Amino acid sequence: MSSFRLRDRDAIVTRDGLVLRVYGYFHPSGAYVCDPEYAPASIYTSENPKAYRARGDRVYYKFYGDEGLRFVKQNYPQCMVWYEPLQRSLVGVKEGQIAETRRPDKTLQIILDKKPTDTLIQALHALFNHFLSRSGLLGSDFGVFGSLLHNFHHPMFSDLDLTIYGVEQLSRLRETLSTLYRESDSSLRNEFETLKSVRGKHWKFLNYSLKEYVWHQKRKEVYALFHNKESGRTIKTEFEPIKRWEEIRSEYNAHVRILRGGWMKLLARVTNDDEAPFMPSVYRVEPVRILEGERVDNIQRVVSYVEEFRLQAQRDEFVVVEGNLERVTTPRQSFHQVTLTYGPRYYEQVLKVARKSA
Repeated sequence: MSSFRLRDRDAIVTRDGLVLRVYGYFHPSGAYVCDPEYAPASIYTSENPKAYRARGDRVYYKFYGDEGLRFVKQNYPQCMVWYEPLQRSLVGVKEGQIAETRRPDKTLQIILDKKPTDTLIQALHALFNHFLSRSGLLGSDFGVFGSLLHNFHHPMFSDLDLTIYGVEQLSRLRETLSTLYRESDSSLRNEFETLKSVRGKHWKFLNYSLKEYVWHQKRKEVYALFHNKESGRTIKTEFEPIKRWEEIRSEYNAHVRILRGGWMKLLARVTNDDEAPFMPSVYRVEPVRILEGERVDNIQRVVSYVEEFRLQAQRDEFVVVEGNLERVTTPRQSFHQVTLTYGPRYYEQVLKVARKSA
């Protein structure tokens, strides 16, 4: 375990100014697998108008899609770490490269302990004043990520990006939000209540329609719209599930080997969804029928690194899965899994509830 004690969504700033977020919980000793988020204008620029960020007099640009992965691989090979199970390098940071860390939970406490400095921070205070009294949760159960974590936020345009720590805390959060969504006078409502939520959205997934996306997102109940009376603005609000320290169990093992096979499409029944809220999202499954790909036995799970497929399916539901077949070999056993992650056929991947059972 790293001496820095970082977990999913914690941020790392390298000596070159790259801002990366820790990705999941499975990391080599002395290093962290990461996802690049931002880079200073001194080393990277983007033509995407949504990418611009500023912190004081410093300008940064946000990476979208796989832009950050490609940029690091091409320009900062030192920000790659060897991942034994896959026998290849992944984007990551060694402890000696870390110049600064930013923790969502600690940053939120700093924000809440001070008087609001702008309308977005005021809205954040108002949200917590209202929500904590209804849910029984504590301020320490939450954190902030995205622009609020890095002090990039725009008072009138940025969203409220929040983390929620713990399995029980997530359950209580979702129950409270579900109740508030149903109250006619509530300042919170489900962002995905109607198809209006995706109007004008640029959609690339080939086997997953926008209508299906909205159906799945709505029932996750971690995406809200918060109407802040003070500013008169309705703000997109997201709650990102993160494990508490005592819930983290790393699966990283230098003796495990993961060998990628071909493309797989199958119908399966979810037998366990305990890890569905987290990154990676892991679904234990029982295959029902292989629809495309190699006829293999003992497919035990689906592992998703795609954020759209977090909290996607529940126990005993039938799902259609399409992704990369992998063989996992440990010192004690060998089994198959279907993995959804960045790759050449990214937008062909899918994990969705089958509306009809087998």
